[in-house]
Amino acid sequence: MHASQGRSVGLGLALASAFAFGGSGVAAKPLIEAGLDPLHVVWLRVTGAALVMLPVAWRHRRLVLRKPALLAGFGLLAVAGVQACYFASISRIPVGVALLVEYLAPALVLGWVRFVQRRPVTRAAAAGVVLAVAGLACVVEVWSGLSFDAVGLLLALGAACCQVGYFVLSDHGGQGTQAADPLGVIAYGLLIGALVLTGVARPWEMKWSVLGGSADMNGAQVPAVLLLCWIVLIATVIAYVTGVISVRRLSPQVAGVVACLEAVIATVFAWVLLGEHLSAPQILGGAVVLTGAFIAQSAAPKAASGPVASGGPTAAEGELSAGRTAA
Repeated sequence: MHASQGRSVGLGLALASAFAFGGSGVAAKPLIEAGLDPLHVVWLRVTGAALVMLPVAWRHRRLVLRKPALLAGFGLLAVAGVQACYFASISRIPVGVALLVEYLAPALVLGWVRFVQRRPVTRAAAAGVVLAVAGLACVVEVWSGLSFDAVGLLLALGAACCQVGYFVLSDHGGQGTQAADPLGVIAYGLLIGALVLTGVARPWEMKWSVLGGSADMNGAQVPAVLLLCWIVLIATVIAYVTGVISVRRLSPQVAGVVACLEAVIATVFAWVLLGEHLSAPQILGGAVVLTGAFIAQSAAPKAASGPVASGGPTAAEGELSAGRTAA
């Protein structure tokens, strides 16, 4: 009963994270159209969230000595890596293609769990990934822009690999008797990510005046600062907090499939708030993604059939010991 309740809470948190991450695009796009560079929006997002989480970082300052590798990995991969690789990729290939490649992450997570951690993976989880990826192909209408750019595709794959790091590190941080507090991990991850992105985005070149005006959202004028607050507080702070905790209550592979809903949610938000209408294939694809996520999350984990690598927990122990989607 307790395990079932924990799984239900984890699923709820994973869905909340998907909604929070998925809403980032509709707030960011008006700012970009108002004159901000995409990388500057990312820098504002991560740096703003890091400032909000500063009191949390101070409270968990001992983590710097206890878990330096975990904090560095989360900041470099889960925060800076995903953002930088994704935005660099969409400068070379269509957004839909980049999204599809990035959301291959759940399949890569399954490979990590099965072949690196040597833990069993249920057939339902694998089937859920296949359905989710197929549905995503329809949601982003990948056939509308199939131009081949090797560098762009490699960057998108880099974003997918960094997203795998997000799920794996979120789970790893909750293992053992000295588990790292998820809020501390997120706070320091955002701080490290902000430092890295400062060198990449060069915010001193940003058009700061845009933040003092308003941005157009489907004909409505919205204060730019309000949109920025949404991106920082909802689409970053709440998204990461709920996402990391959900990974610890579910598992990287299940949380990863549920995270695929981010693309569907982002598309629906764009439809409702930005007037970007959905086509029939996109609606069908969204239904397929939902089906895949449901199949994956409803599958009970198999008992381990052999030893696990590095003394990690078995699948039966896990629902894993106790996870943003991005950008």
